Amino acid sequence: MKRISTLALTCVVAMSVVAQSKFFDKRSDFVERDSVYHIREIVVVSRPAMREVVPSQKLNGALLEQLNTHSVADALRYFSGIQLKDYGGVGGIKTVNIRSMGTHHLGISYDGVQLGNAQNGQIDLGQFSLDNVEEITLYNGQKSAIFQPASDFGNAGAIYIRTKAPDFKDGEKTHLRFKTQYGSSDMFRLSTLWEQKLSDVVSSSVSTGFLTASGKYKFHYERRYPNGQTAWDTTAVRQNGDIHAERIEANLHGRLDQGGWQLKAYLYNSARGIPGAIVNNVWRRGERQQDLNTFVQADYNKNIGEGFSTRWLAKYAYYNTHYVNKDTTQLPVDNRYKQQEFYLSTANVLELLPNWSASLSYDFKWNKLHADIYNFAYPTRISNLVSLATAIDYKHLKAQGSILATFINDKTHRRGEFAGMNSSNSISKLTPALFVNIYPFRGTFFSMRAYVKKSFRMPTFNDLYYTDMGNANLVPESALQYDAGFALNKHFEHGIIRHAEMHFDAYYNTVHDKIVAYPKGQQFRWTMLNLGEVHIKGIDVEAEADFKIGTDLLATARAQYTYQDARDVTDPSTSYYNDQIPYIPWHSGSAIVGLNYKNWNLNYSFIYAGERYDEQENIIYNHMEPWYTSDLSIIYRFHWNKALFKAQLDVNNLFGQDYEVIVNYPMPGRNYALTLSVEM
Repeated sequence: MKRISTLALTCVVAMSVVAQSKFFDKRSDFVERDSVYHIREIVVVSRPAMREVVPSQKLNGALLEQLNTHSVADALRYFSGIQLKDYGGVGGIKTVNIRSMGTHHLGISYDGVQLGNAQNGQIDLGQFSLDNVEEITLYNGQKSAIFQPASDFGNAGAIYIRTKAPDFKDGEKTHLRFKTQYGSSDMFRLSTLWEQKLSDVVSSSVSTGFLTASGKYKFHYERRYPNGQTAWDTTAVRQNGDIHAERIEANLHGRLDQGGWQLKAYLYNSARGIPGAIVNNVWRRGERQQDLNTFVQADYNKNIGEGFSTRWLAKYAYYNTHYVNKDTTQLPVDNRYKQQEFYLSTANVLELLPNWSASLSYDFKWNKLHADIYNFAYPTRISNLVSLATAIDYKHLKAQGSILATFINDKTHRRGEFAGMNSSNSISKLTPALFVNIYPFRGTFFSMRAYVKKSFRMPTFNDLYYTDMGNANLVPESALQYDAGFALNKHFEHGIIRHAEMHFDAYYNTVHDKIVAYPKGQQFRWTMLNLGEVHIKGIDVEAEADFKIGTDLLATARAQYTYQDARDVTDPSTSYYNDQIPYIPWHSGSAIVGLNYKNWNLNYSFIYAGERYDEQENIIYNHMEPWYTSDLSIIYRFHWNKALFKAQLDVNNLFGQDYEVIVNYPMPGRNYALTLSVEM
């Protein structure tokens, strides 16, 4: 921990020295860079393989700046069809679910390479800061462009996080940015970005971040009996939610003739308390967790001639988790989990005709998990994935078809007296998909799309091998998705409205062999079984518009709405048959409004989640009330001595609503943050 902290501090000091030495090498005209111009979007594409069949949802750098968000998880709340599990506070773990199918069916890529967690299948998106993120993109089904890794064809949904790449004007060699923030819960953030031009074709960037917070905040806690009488009603302070985290990310970017490459190294180190659920008037827990997540990855892509493109990816990741539970009411726990992953991918696309392309991709993955637990299985997983896809882009029609073959082999390596209990298990699956987009009129202002896709998710190592709970006989969870929708997109040269866009999708998903924890008959004894079947019907609506009022006032508005009916249809004999599955609201949505006047920005965002249930039975005892939050931010920019300064005041949960995303995990009330940044 001390070495890592020292390394982070060294990076900050080094960048400060560079700032002093390179200060006057920076751009000379910040006013021009900070001016806002709205122009018609121009999309430059070279081949049908690179063109998307079905549009995506995007949050770009300008919109991300408007939101009162500091992690990728917070930003994802503004996508339709997304449900976020947030356990509260600055350091609370945050995971995401797409269209009620579960976290494990969602693929998350960081600069083109998927993030993995073979142990439990969940990615804590709270660890990824927005300080260095350029764009976040959400795809339902999959990214509908065939030039991609084989793994990307296997997801029921995908999120792509793209970080900033250095962009230098003539005469520029160095970009620097320093950002500091202080807020409620004793929260302090510091981040830096150093971009350096090394040659005409090679550049580097180093991004660092530091976060500390006590995690303490007041909350109002109320529980009622089914008859409406108050069980207890109190106000307390959330405890054991502190966090101390450091992040370092280094990149090398290179340009090639018709191609490019990128090298990335990432390190995230954190120590946090886990506040736990508020149950039976217990306000403080003894759980602690330390995480050291590191990975290095490489990306190489090149066009060869007029009709062939190739892309190669490689990655090695190492995750070390230390979990401690000193709660005196439970058995003491002190366990370490060490996870390794090696990944290699090649994607190749050939243009058969000017409007017809085909691709062949291959991925190799190796995962290994080690833990200091008695009778641990020490599993290893080898995955081979091969995809074949084709795309057509002809006049009023865009279409893409793909098929993915997945071959997975698991082996256990038990030790000592359990060495004879080793096992080996192999699974193979074929998953096809078809995407179609039709433009019935001239131009692209109106389009209709549809897709059907089959996918699956493998049981995690915890599902299969967790001591006294895992079940090595589990089969993969499978999903079948149907989607149909339309899009409107129109630009206006004159008038107040300059751009308007709307997307509508209706979908029906089924999940079979859903993996659930099931009691074995003895108290505190559980096992994992393929018991579940879920039918999901939903609607996603998204609309946005840009306005120009007079010469200086610009406005943007964005809204999304989601309706989901997700029913458990596993067993007609159960009391919860055909009930809404836990934590899925029927109605949810968000809205964002931004005003830009000269050097000032005023931004308002609103999030709503309707009524839902926290258990399988839809009874009043399990009912959770709707909640909403309103966030407000004010930004002021000014220039001084060739540097751009920005001051931002955030007020989150403006009306101080008491709410819970997860039952018994109260969220913060009204809270504040003040941010200062400088760019040179």
